[in-house]
Amino acid sequence: MTQPFQLAACAEMLWQDRPIHWRAARLHEMGFGVGLWNYPAWDLVELEKTGATFTIMNGYLEGRLTDAEGCETLLSSARETAQVGKRLGVQRLNLHGTGLGDGGIPIPQHGAFSPGMALRARDTLNRICDLAETEGVTFTLENLNPLDHPGCPFGSTAEVLALVSAVNRPQLKINLDLYHTQIGEGDLVRWCEACLPWIGEVQVADNPGRCEPGTGEINYAGIARALADMGYQCTVGMEAFAMGDEDAALEAFRKAFTL
Repeated sequence: MTQPFQLAACAEMLWQDRPIHWRAARLHEMGFGVGLWNYPAWDLVELEKTGATFTIMNGYLEGRLTDAEGCETLLSSARETAQVGKRLGVQRLNLHGTGLGDGGIPIPQHGAFSPGMALRARDTLNRICDLAETEGVTFTLENLNPLDHPGCPFGSTAEVLALVSAVNRPQLKINLDLYHTQIGEGDLVRWCEACLPWIGEVQVADNPGRCEPGTGEINYAGIARALADMGYQCTVGMEAFAMGDEDAALEAFRKAFTL
């Protein structure tokens, strides 16, 4: 049996009655990297003490890709967040097409898109790459699904791939969330193949329910074999709730991605 991937899990979604630094320490003890969301409520000193490997965290608190005011807000927020990321040694700083509010609802929601929006988004992401190059960090752009995040600009796997491949700079990768791809598009293995040159991290959860592999319809053992066969060797992160016991959920995740 081999483990070809760095495995990580989102601390925000597990042991939710425990402090975030306890969760990070527990994941580290179990041999997992740690994914995080937004930092303002965290005790950064305590997180540093855990010795955990932080694989990903949100790379901004507010802002948008496609309008002038939102772009400047995004860049300012990303610049501040990059300092926190560097302090914790975070490997990737994650972006979405726009800010996400309560329940993951985009701010603002867009019902229609104009041709110029893609050009503005590309320009904004190039400016993000300039920032990343200066700061020595890497950003990712994550795909989302239209049911959980209605009206999010550039939320689909296809739109994220189009943007990141057009920018095509090493400071910007894809955070390919296969839970979202399954809901929005399906055909997971071929989307992995299409996105492969630009993937910074693959995130997983089963569907329906957004719990650990083995609780829904996705054949994650097959996905793991396909990723290994195509030469993917980077992080696979479980961004999922535990259906029951967290330790058992994490072991199910580990088993699915051990070949």
